[in-house]
Amino acid sequence: MTESGDKKQLLHLVFGGELETLDDVQFRDLKDLDIVGIFPDYATALTAWKSKAQQTVDNAHMRYFIVHMHRLLDPQEKAGGN
Repeated sequence: MTESGDKKQLLHLVFGGELETLDDVQFRDLKDLDIVGIFPDYATALTAWKSKAQQTVDNAHMRYFIVHMHRLLDPQEKAGGN
């Protein structure tokens, strides 16, 4: 699937898992990570993140994250963009 138009593709990964403690980002079991998906922009990733976070609100150890993949792919990119 490709994005059309002049909008620059800024890939974001949404994933989550159960943390060992609430004080650190150390996952209990890496095999159980939930890879929600890769999204073409921050807004779409945020929508997916909110949905997954809401589904797991009763588990305090479950956390979801958004990774700005475009920043990893292009480290020269200015930090101002989402």
